[in-house]
Parts: sequence; C-alpha cells; structure tokens
Amino acid sequence: MTVPSISEGIFFLDRQRPVGLQAQLRETLVSGILSGRLLPGSRLPSTRRLASYLNISRITVTLAYQELAAEGYIEAQARSAYSVSDSAPVARLRASEDAAGAEAIDWNAKLKPRFQIAKAIRKPLDWRRYPFPFLYGQMDTTLFDLGAWRDCSRRALGRSDFEYMAGDFAAADDMQLVSYICSRTLPRRGIRARPEEILVTLGAQNAIWIAAQLLLGRGSHAAFENPGHPDIYASLKLSEATVTPVDVDGAGLPPHHLPEKIDAVFVTPSHQAPTAARMPMERRLTLLEMAEERDFVIVEDDYEFEMSFLAPPAPALKSLDQRGRVFYVGSFSKSLFPGLRLGYLMAPEPVIREARALRALMLRHPPGHLQRTAAYFLALGHYDSVIRRMRNEYEKRHEVMATALRREGLKVAGSSAFGGTCFWIEGPEGLDADRLTNELRADGVLIESGSPFFPANEGPCRYFRMAYSSIAADRITEGVARTASAIRKMVGAI
Repeated sequence: MTVPSISEGIFFLDRQRPVGLQAQLRETLVSGILSGRLLPGSRLPSTRRLASYLNISRITVTLAYQELAAEGYIEAQARSAYSVSDSAPVARLRASEDAAGAEAIDWNAKLKPRFQIAKAIRKPLDWRRYPFPFLYGQMDTTLFDLGAWRDCSRRALGRSDFEYMAGDFAAADDMQLVSYICSRTLPRRGIRARPEEILVTLGAQNAIWIAAQLLLGRGSHAAFENPGHPDIYASLKLSEATVTPVDVDGAGLPPHHLPEKIDAVFVTPSHQAPTAARMPMERRLTLLEMAEERDFVIVEDDYEFEMSFLAPPAPALKSLDQRGRVFYVGSFSKSLFPGLRLGYLMAPEPVIREARALRALMLRHPPGHLQRTAAYFLALGHYDSVIRRMRNEYEKRHEVMATALRREGLKVAGSSAFGGTCFWIEGPEGLDADRLTNELRADGVLIESGSPFFPANEGPCRYFRMAYSSIAADRITEGVARTASAIRKMVGAI
C-alpha cells in the first residue's frame, strides 16, 4: 500500500498573529490529526522542504516536529523523516456522520427558557485593528504591567501554592485574595467586612446575577436605572420578577420615583452606567431611609471607583449602610483588564452562604490560579502602581476628548466631574445611533450605540457612548471629528 504524503500546502503562517511560528506549525498538525484529515502513517514534508516553503528557519520546523514526536502525535522515521504516528488520536467519525439528523430537531420547542432578552452591546473582537476605537471596557495594554503579572503568575505556580491551588476548592475562595479585599480594597470605600461576608465571582455581572437570583422570583418587584446596563436588565427579567425601569437624571436615580411595592433596587450611585452621573449624599441617605421603611434591599454596583482623577471618589453607598440592607458588588476586571473576569459580592453572612451554594452549582469556584495570581498582584503593590499610571493617562485623554467634543459641538449628556473612562453623548434630534455606529465602523471609528441601555424603547436612539481607555490620546481629536462629520451628513447641523 502506498503511504500518503502530506503537502506543505496545508501549512500557513500568519505573522500578524501574537502566536509564535513554531506554535502555529503545531496547531496545524494537531488540528489535522485530531480531525482525522491527517491519517496515521502519512509522511510529513521534510524539515528542509517545509522551512523553504514557509521561508522560516529550519530549526523552527525541527523543534516543532520534535515536540510533537515527544507527545506521540508524529514519529521519526529513517534519515530524519517524520510521519503521523499510528497511535495518534484520530477522529473516528466524519463530520457529516456526526451531524446527521441535527436539522430535524426542533430546538425552539426543546429549549424552555430564553436568555437573549436584552439587546447586546456589540464589540468587535478585532477592535485593535481600527484606528479610532472609542470602546468602553477595553484597555490600552501599554498601561498594564505585564511583567509584574507574569511574575505573580509564576509565584502562584510555586510548589506550596500549586499544592493548594491544584485541589478542588469545593465552594471556597482563595483566602489570600479574600483577605486583601477585606483589609485593603473595601476599607478604601469606607466599608468594613469579614471574610465570611465575601464571595469571589467571575466579574461584577456574575455577582449581580447571583444577587438577583437570591432576592427575586415570580411575584417579586425590582427596580433599576433607565438608561442602565442591558445585562442587569436581563438578569432581573430572568428572575421572573416584575421589573420597573426608573428614569435617571443629572444626579442619578431619584429615590422618590421608585414604585411603592419593591423588593430590590439595583443602582450604580457613584458612577451611573452609562451617564456617569454621581448620586449626591442627600439622595443616598434618602434611598437608605426608604429601604428601611419599605423593607427592600439595595444592590450597589461600584464599578470604576478607582478611576477618580478629577475629584475624590464619593463614599460608597454601602459605607453609609447601618442596617445591612446594601449588597456591594466590586470588580477587578474594570480596573485591571476586562479579560480577567474577577469580581466579588459583599453581603451579610447568611446571604453569602446561599450565594456560595448557588455559585457552586454553576461553576464551583473561579479558577484557583487566577485568584492566587491576582492576590499576589494586589498584595505586592503592582495593582496600585497600575491604577496610578492609568489615572494619570486617563486624565490627559479626558481633557483632550472634552476639548474635541466642545470643538465639534457634541453634547455631553452625562456628568463626568470625577473622571471615569468615557463620555455619554446626546446626539441631535433624528439621529439613529445604531446606524451611526455601523457607518462609522466603515470609516475606522468604533463607538457604542446607546440603544441597548434603553430596554423599553423600540424607536431610534440618539444617545451613544465614546470611551477613551482604548484609544491613544493623539488619535482622539481626529476620531471625534469623524464622528461629528458623520452626524452632520446624517441629520444636518449638530
């Protein structure tokens, strides 16, 4: 039987990818073997021929082949030749056989709940290739200390740490991280907490969803801010509670506009999302008094308090809470990097016990190595250093962008008196922010339409958000100018 040969034409190297050439060679071969496209016994191109074809060093190919041979995917033959190993894991079923009959299943009938409730905020994964990315929640990696993070990650892989981390935490959390939250993070917000009152979560949204599940159900009543984050709205709707959006103004949520019957209110008092309005002390105290009088719970999302560079951050609502009616939600993803997905919920101990049980049914616990790495990053002072660097840079970008917005006549609808990372902008009457977002993308500008933040509105939305955390300062002015130009073409004068 003739032994098949593998053509070098199956190999392709993308030199723009943040992945090494040797790793890309491995990916190609492993993918082909596992999918069954490369059969056992098939001869691989020689190292010399493949190196010449790809215009790379022969040693790169040799090292990739040697690693795969050591792992049993390929095997060495005479005269430095290689072939797919007879013992390599190869798919036994063709894709067409695996998928046979799949289209005959009525999934709409089988899937009972529906989770696509709120309109999603669209953020292209390849946003870095756009010259003017005004995307909220994305970061400028040059401001982050990657070397320090790597060092902390290596520390977390030390023998003593690994022995602890490699086990099943069950429903527990990394005590080093919890200790830091109790001793350093929360005291900055005027909050005192015990470890038994902390639950580590996969970001703030995970904490908010858990709180909604614990507080609400069919027959319950919840209130949240309008405009407000669509994920919060979706979490509340999925609880089957009656949900009332309460319109915010320049001072955030007006407590006296809350419905009479209410079990929980979800608020962002220190930095309203998305308008950036700050709730004044009088309203905070009124909200706490009403919670006591009407017997409801407040869930405070205190995102982005670290980004106060124009004025000191306002006290957390939880710091004023004397009766334990405020659940506090914090996030390291907002202050470090969004892909971290690490946050926490602070609530009375009986609540955290139930929250821990609920979390255990979903995901047991956030990854141990991630928790321990973050704990080292915080404890060794790297976190404070990164935050200081971000504040300094964001203050510069804030001024550049505020100047550009004024010059172009764009109206900032929300207050940003303390800082933050974005502007909430009100376009002229007749503007369709969804359409504007799509047209600007073709011009290299990424903004976010405000329509997902208004769940009850069906018509066009004239509000949109522009952030400066993901764009260099020297690109802001032109990006704002392109945005204003597109608006003028769409609806006339601003």
